[in-house]
Amino acid sequence: MSSEKIDLVIHGPSKPIVNTGFSDQFVLHHFEKTHDLERLTPDVAAKVRGMAITYNTVRGDAKTLARFPRLEIVASFGVGYDHVDAAYARDHRIMVTNTPDVLTEEVADIAMGLLISTLREFIKADKYLRAGQWHTAQYPLSPGSLRDRTVGMVGMGRIGQAIARRLEASRVPVVYHTRSPAAGVSYRHYPDLMEMAKAVDTLIVIVPGGPSTTKMINADVLKALGPRGVVINVARGTVVDEQALIAALKSGTILAAGLDVFEKEPDVPDELKSLQNVVLLPHIGSASVVTRNAMDQLVVDNLKAWFAGKPPLTPVAETPVKAQ
Repeated sequence: MSSEKIDLVIHGPSKPIVNTGFSDQFVLHHFEKTHDLERLTPDVAAKVRGMAITYNTVRGDAKTLARFPRLEIVASFGVGYDHVDAAYARDHRIMVTNTPDVLTEEVADIAMGLLISTLREFIKADKYLRAGQWHTAQYPLSPGSLRDRTVGMVGMGRIGQAIARRLEASRVPVVYHTRSPAAGVSYRHYPDLMEMAKAVDTLIVIVPGGPSTTKMINADVLKALGPRGVVINVARGTVVDEQALIAALKSGTILAAGLDVFEKEPDVPDELKSLQNVVLLPHIGSASVVTRNAMDQLVVDNLKAWFAGKPPLTPVAETPVKAQ
């Protein structure tokens, strides 16, 4: 690393590990929200060489990235990076990194917990007990169970495979849908999502967000799933057609849903919140102290590796490692 000061923009919510993770050779410029970037003077923007995006609530779109003519790398927090314009970055020779692997098991735990909570009605049963209703009657039998289900995984990447391992250990049959078969995976592959939805009664959604997956779980897929159907979404809220899901839950087209993500977070439709056959979580898939700390550290480590003249640790597919 040369003696030149390296200017970095820290874009998004303040994170102690990111704030304190750099030596005094780095000059940090903090901007919590995208509109805060308006405060940047052209002179400062012209010096910025790196950016840390600390949460997906802020954007790394083309307009944002274009503010920084010397920008070399964007280190984004999270596995999903649909909030970053990776195509623009690729075309302008900007490296983009994310934080995979360190959250795989945590998100898989949430998916499994959300599935069981949805099927066995943990939230409703908790409220039943707290309301004193157990004094007057036993809680009714849950219509759902893991015991008689086949799960169709929508996506079979790192997290999808970790979820499938948990299901397999629970003796639940697993199949999956992706465009192409996943390497080293023995579960039955369905290239056609509708065919898989007809063959299973449970969908667990764990695919990237973005235009190619927007509303892929639509009214037709939900209808194919059937009246015993359950949808678990730990991917992005945009992957499921939210209004079609609400209609399906209301009409009995499917049995239930468990959601950790929503189309316009943190706004959740009142119609969803009013339903008793859906479990709602506030996007907590990776939200434990140990895992979030590891993700924050990987953001820092990607930037430090790059400016030390080394390859970044976890580049995204659109911007593979290249020589500086």
